[in-house]
Amino acid sequence: MITLHGFAASNYYNLVKHVLLYKGIPIQENLIYGGSDELLTISPTGKVPVITTPEGLHISESSVICDFIEETYPTTPLYPESSAERAVVRQIMKIAELYFELPSRRLIPYAFSGTEAPESVTAEVRQVLNRGITALSRLCQFSPWIAGEQFTMADIYVYYVNTIVSSFGASQLGWDVLAEVPGMKAWNDYMSQSDIAQNVETDRLANMPEFIQKVKAQIQAANAA
Repeated sequence: MITLHGFAASNYYNLVKHVLLYKGIPIQENLIYGGSDELLTISPTGKVPVITTPEGLHISESSVICDFIEETYPTTPLYPESSAERAVVRQIMKIAELYFELPSRRLIPYAFSGTEAPESVTAEVRQVLNRGITALSRLCQFSPWIAGEQFTMADIYVYYVNTIVSSFGASQLGWDVLAEVPGMKAWNDYMSQSDIAQNVETDRLANMPEFIQKVKAQIQAANAA
């Protein structure tokens, strides 16, 4: 059985969990937060998520984990057979991560501390998000899935990237970023209705109070230092 280490408030933890559940792979979850000594024994960077395979191998970085799962458990594939189509799927995933998720993540400390991000930060974040909007508008098909007719890893990956974009783009920028990509909001809403997505969301909401408490304590400690 695979052990999934991390916490349900993490979007990257949730996307790996979604992949495992979609493929019907039995898992055991181990609640652990980033930066802890326990996590450093299984993750080189001290980040979540991490999986431990039945053979005892520890694997970190969500995209690496997803590729490992796909290669090890090829039943119910999440990548197309064509190498060209697989490249398109991976391109969508990478652009969403670099130009949607990462810039939006810069706003998290301000949101949790109840302050507004400085104009210099929001201007830079908007600039990067606009690059992502342009690129994803060109690549995404939503016909009905993000890369075309087949449900792929990109659907799961971008859906969980969007949880960060939606939450902090709205609160810190006053901007419905997903609405800027034609077809993305309707697709995102449809994704949220699956049984797996709803189960993952239930667990996320249950974990949020504890996670927020930990983040606020870290911010207070950093400000006091």
